[in-house]
Amino acid sequence: QRLRRVTELKPGYAHAYNALGYSFADRNIRLDEAERLLNKAIELAPEDAAILDSVGWLYFRQGKFDAAKDFIQKAMKRSDDPEIAQHYIEILWFAGQKDEARALFKAQQRLEPASDLLKKLGKRLGL
Repeated sequence: QRLRRVTELKPGYAHAYNALGYSFADRNIRLDEAERLLNKAIELAPEDAAILDSVGWLYFRQGKFDAAKDFIQKAMKRSDDPEIAQHYIEILWFAGQKDEARALFKAQQRLEPASDLLKKLGKRLGL
């Protein structure tokens, strides 16, 4: 409700749309609404890595793996945020590109050996 209120008070604030849309996409709920919110966010800030990542994650949830990979790759070019790389690993895995996913996972492990998110991802995917 707070994020909805922010979008009403600051309709040009891309990150409010992004936060709300991503929260739906991440929980795999209300994906149509998430898409509307994230389209607004990307319209307001088309080069923002976090927003590109969120759109990619939404496409992943919708099973649109090629579009998901495109958006996540754009996000990775703009940011070295490990969560973006982890999203990409998961997308690659479920798109059937398991060797690429494993290679990226190992590279991320070298960069972030203590990452709890990475450990959970590895456990979930059996890496």
